[in-house]
Amino acid sequence: MGGLSDAFENLPRGDHGVEQPRRISMFETGNSSVTASRKDARFSFCTYVPKSYVHEEGRKYPLAVIVHGSERSMERYRDAFADYAEAEQVMLLCPLFPVNALHQGDLHSYKLLRGHGVNFDEILLDMIDEFGERYNVDAERFLLYGFSGGGQFAHRFLLAHPDRLVGVSIGAPGTVTLLDDASDYWVGTNGFERLFGRPIDIAAIRKVAVQMVIGEEDLLTRWVIVQPTDKAFWMKGANDAGATRVERQQALRRSLEAHGVKVEYETFPGVAHEDSTMLGRVKAFFSRCLNQR
Repeated sequence: MGGLSDAFENLPRGDHGVEQPRRISMFETGNSSVTASRKDARFSFCTYVPKSYVHEEGRKYPLAVIVHGSERSMERYRDAFADYAEAEQVMLLCPLFPVNALHQGDLHSYKLLRGHGVNFDEILLDMIDEFGERYNVDAERFLLYGFSGGGQFAHRFLLAHPDRLVGVSIGAPGTVTLLDDASDYWVGTNGFERLFGRPIDIAAIRKVAVQMVIGEEDLLTRWVIVQPTDKAFWMKGANDAGATRVERQQALRRSLEAHGVKVEYETFPGVAHEDSTMLGRVKAFFSRCLNQR
């Protein structure tokens, strides 16, 4: 079997040079292998393509991007959303931002989108472009979900790239960036334009469907309170949004709503810091987003 580049070289053509739907092999649908990013091979991604996928001109499949948390379980998330991908004919892409990719002990850099000269948001966008060059996928605007560390990435991606999102589901982030120009990024948004090369576009954020999910028992503070010894996160105001993930997500909700952003807020009784019981609600939210486009 040839490489991926061989599989996507040319669409077959009929006798009159008219492009015909490309025949899809069994190796091109379902779960993909893990693929290194062409932009930066330290990072990678896996995908899911519905088994009934047809490569034909004019059809674009919606895309859902699922960003892992600190545990880096991208394939678990891919598998957990595969039923949704088949039912709704949606493509999945799950990036991997490994521990120690930038330096020893680096666990958190991707959660802030930018760090140590690496633009994680742009790496994700290039992964999506790469995927879109292989398949007929709507790479311009997509759905995004992240839990815990992925929730940190997801809500900051909303601030940086609202024009690329149909909807975003934010799950239990350990730290949050509030719309507050009095505080430096990441606590607030002072310096955001200098870092990202664009101002925050509140009008564009208001056009994105936003969901937040969290367990009502997600009250552990041990891994939430930022200490001065935490070089990745420590800065003035690091703990001002609250002592628990529940308090911090509520602060993020209030911050967005104060700027006219509508938020669907869902809590789960008896649930701590674990999202398996929440994924059904995330999938339902994704479906509403697609139906309302």
